[in-house]
Amino acid sequence: MARDFAAPFYNSTAWRKCRRAFIKIREALDGGMCQICGRQLGYIVHHTVWLTPDNINDPDITLNHELLMYVCLDCHNKIEQEGAEPDYCFDDDGQLVPIDGR
Repeated sequence: MARDFAAPFYNSTAWRKCRRAFIKIREALDGGMCQICGRQLGYIVHHTVWLTPDNINDPDITLNHELLMYVCLDCHNKIEQEGAEPDYCFDDDGQLVPIDGR
């Protein structure tokens, strides 16, 4: 489920057009199969870059087909579960560092 800050984006005409076009491309390429497992039909257009309040209005991230994947519900849930509590974060200098206590 979309986080509150992302709801306006996911309800936007720009996203709906982008999503529809991406799905059509995937259907033409491989019948719309999940890009991860390849066993089930795609169900969700997933952003490969984690959307944040800082990048949600950047169309180079949010509407870029190169940063999207068409995935089945099972694979999407696994991705979201893995991303829910990251083990690393970026410090003030932009360096990847482990999150304390994990």
